[in-house]
Amino acid sequence: MQLGNTIYVRIYENRVHIRNIDDRNDIELSSESPFTSERLLIGNFSAAQTLLKKGLKIVMGKKFYPPAILMHPIEKIDGGLSQVEERVLKDLAIITGARNVVVWVGHELDDDEVLKLIRNDNDQDVICDNKG
Repeated sequence: MQLGNTIYVRIYENRVHIRNIDDRNDIELSSESPFTSERLLIGNFSAAQTLLKKGLKIVMGKKFYPPAILMHPIEKIDGGLSQVEERVLKDLAIITGARNVVVWVGHELDDDEVLKLIRNDNDQDVICDNKG
């Protein structure tokens, strides 16, 4: 039995869309302090962390258990993610309280696809969509 929420985070330049898959609660937030730099989707870690924490509080409410989070960068991913970019995304989710993190690069996911990737036990924490 899964105790925590499953959260799907789509990351755009200076904004995030956060969806709680379990209760279908979602929100889109723009950052007051830009977190995207000219070269990096997450160039200012602190600003991104503040925005993600704010969004998680909204979509999760007062839940006790840490969530499983699927991080999905949408923009500035030409050529794939570098190891550093992967690490930034994972660390961002962990520092905001995630118990499990998966980074997805590919098409936008529906709720069932998010659940499948989060619950997949193949020990991959960065998964790329070969279709696109």
